[in-house]
Amino acid sequence: MPLATTQHGEANALPQDVSGWLAHLEALHADVIELGLARVQGVIQQMALKPTCPVIMVAGTNGKGSTCAMLERIYSAAGYKVGVYSSPHLLRYHERVRLNVQPIDDAALCASFAAVEQGRGLVALTYFEFGTLAAVAAFMAAAVDVMILEVGLGGRLDAVNAFEPDASIITSIDLDHQALLGDTRELIGFEKAGIYRSGKPAICTDPEIPASIVAHARSIGAHWLPLQRDSSGDGFGYRRMENQWECWCEGRAFHSLPIPALRGSYQLANAAAALAAITQLNARLPVSMGAVRRGLLEVELPGRFQVLPGRPAVVLDVGHNPHAARALVQNLSQMGYFERTFAICGMMQDKDQLAVLQAMQPQVDHWLFCDLPPPRGAKAETLQALASQSAGKASVFASPEAAWQFAQREAGERDRIVVFGSFVTVGAVLQARDKAGAH
Repeated sequence: MPLATTQHGEANALPQDVSGWLAHLEALHADVIELGLARVQGVIQQMALKPTCPVIMVAGTNGKGSTCAMLERIYSAAGYKVGVYSSPHLLRYHERVRLNVQPIDDAALCASFAAVEQGRGLVALTYFEFGTLAAVAAFMAAAVDVMILEVGLGGRLDAVNAFEPDASIITSIDLDHQALLGDTRELIGFEKAGIYRSGKPAICTDPEIPASIVAHARSIGAHWLPLQRDSSGDGFGYRRMENQWECWCEGRAFHSLPIPALRGSYQLANAAAALAAITQLNARLPVSMGAVRRGLLEVELPGRFQVLPGRPAVVLDVGHNPHAARALVQNLSQMGYFERTFAICGMMQDKDQLAVLQAMQPQVDHWLFCDLPPPRGAKAETLQALASQSAGKASVFASPEAAWQFAQREAGERDRIVVFGSFVTVGAVLQARDKAGAH
């Protein structure tokens, strides 16, 4: 039987299923996060992981997942075989590796994990590094026509950046992961700009682009494509009209476009970035207007201002930083009148909890704070203390599931339940909801 090598060099039998592989990944490296490209680059060389199809790389504080999903749906509608790597997941690890708009199956995922295990030798990869290599290995094995790779953290030193993009997108820039990326938009912007390449499209949708991004793009000779307010300059842009919108990029225009199926006015910027990348790669991957329209109408991504059917209204949003919280508040304010809003909130310790809670405060009548698992999860009592100065009630729960059960009992048909603060929080509520529905 083939053997796996542990961090200390011991040989063990290869795992036989996905859960076994994930446990192996978690035990392989002492740290959850260790930024740097040397380990991944070495294994890429050993495995000859050099994609020959176009690769689109997407980084940003918020909006990465939505942009990847729109690219995925449009290219799929155009008839291409598409591979998307994104993180984190809500319910199952398989969501991180999508082939043709579907999560990868067990057999293909295990085969890719085994390939990386064989290729890494004695290199102790982190969980994310191992998963990134496995995703690209899976896409190459499936012979996809285009790979869409979402950066996990930052950009410059993220494992995804060990691959070579044919087009790179930076969505929004705001404060998050300050301990690793810096505590200003300029420092964070520089880290994210590391995904740009000389001579390749360098797209950015942030309305107030940090100077560090512009300077880096120009210093390396990237094909700089910033978001513009009108079509008179270089770059790309969009305009919202009643029930439709239009977009342009370097001479190509997209008129009478349907509003994307993903909710939120900010999704137009993400969609415009996707169309800018599609325009730049059109010589290799031609896309018709029909495919663009179909992709925008069919795109879906759980947990991004996802409104569930029924009453009371239930909104799921994985937003976990101040920028995302402000966008969530804007969307909530446009939903209409509700007698009360119950907010189920669980967060990680390393997030700017106070700023997130302050942003959400005007929309919340009753806080339902919940513990998230250690070591990263924050305690409900900590969040309650931070929100103690705000108006409204506050209750604490041992888990998101317990908070959800309380909200289900207390909320009436004219009320609203908002679940936010972390992928873990939203994922746990989705599982609890699905479990209740199965009985």
